[in-house]
Amino acid sequence: MLRVLVVDDDFMVAKLHSRQVAATEDCAVVGVAHTGADALRAAERLRPDLLLLDVYLPDMDGISVLRELRAAEERALDSDPGTDALFITAARDGATVRSALRAGAHHYLLKPFHQAALREQLRHVAAARSRLGALEVARQEDVDQLFGTRPPGSRELPKGLAAHTAELVERTLRDHPAGLSAAECAGAGALSRVSARRYLEFFAETGRVQVALRYGGTGRPERRYTWVA
Repeated sequence: MLRVLVVDDDFMVAKLHSRQVAATEDCAVVGVAHTGADALRAAERLRPDLLLLDVYLPDMDGISVLRELRAAEERALDSDPGTDALFITAARDGATVRSALRAGAHHYLLKPFHQAALREQLRHVAAARSRLGALEVARQEDVDQLFGTRPPGSRELPKGLAAHTAELVERTLRDHPAGLSAAECAGAGALSRVSARRYLEFFAETGRVQVALRYGGTGRPERRYTWVA
């Protein structure tokens, strides 16, 4: 279970983010804070796995919150795995993005974003923490996976694709871990075959779906899609 502390000065936005976290499998909201000071106190008390952190807070910016949190963790010198931070913000200037990265942010989502992007980032944080927890002796491929891979969930949908249909196709694939063809996905999701294929190919291009060819007796091989993100 990924334990999440939501930090946003807007009460309605914090409530929305909390609902999105709660709707994600194996994630739970353990607290909500609306100022930087409250976030630091809550983080010390609750020891969350992840902060959903806005940059714009009334008393201090979110990057300062993260820096103070990191400093407190270093002073503690315990075996706790620490708290990760995922920024969810409207701050688009390059200096802020660079500062967030240097402060140790796990990722950076720009408002507005698709709910699927947040879900994917939450799953990515959970998977990374699980891999780190089980890591005793690192292989290079372990390090490459932990340091070099970022999920493509925050990529905007191209023109002509709708978020709710993308979520439907994602759920359909997740419900069929053995994989589906475009025709099977269309049937399971009550979509046209052409529409299903467009979303499946988009997911394949962005690394969330693996494509395998199944050869039959004659004709072109069938493309089968398996959710891997």
